[in-house]
Amino acid sequence: MGLREYLFAPRKDHRGWSTPSEAARLYFLMLLIVVGLWSWPKTNGSITLWLGLVFFISTPLLTVGWWLISLVSQNTETRVLVDSLHRIDRSKKQSIHLSSRKP
Repeated sequence: MGLREYLFAPRKDHRGWSTPSEAARLYFLMLLIVVGLWSWPKTNGSITLWLGLVFFISTPLLTVGWWLISLVSQNTETRVLVDSLHRIDRSKKQSIHLSSRKP
């Protein structure tokens, strides 16, 4: 497995639902940090204005970035979110969250 497959492979959780790829998660964190650092001096330390500017600038950038990431990951094979999902006994039809509860 190469770096491209690791970063851009769509992920499936324990229910089979699609979740964001590693690249989308990293892009989200990096973008919020960069926009947050850039906007702090622009707002003179006002928390309310800073939050508004971070949301205002991040929203279109996240939309375009996630769209580009989805184009790159279209032909990449889906992977599970965590490797322990391969060990789930699917024949029991019971949620993994309920398996640890006592009757």
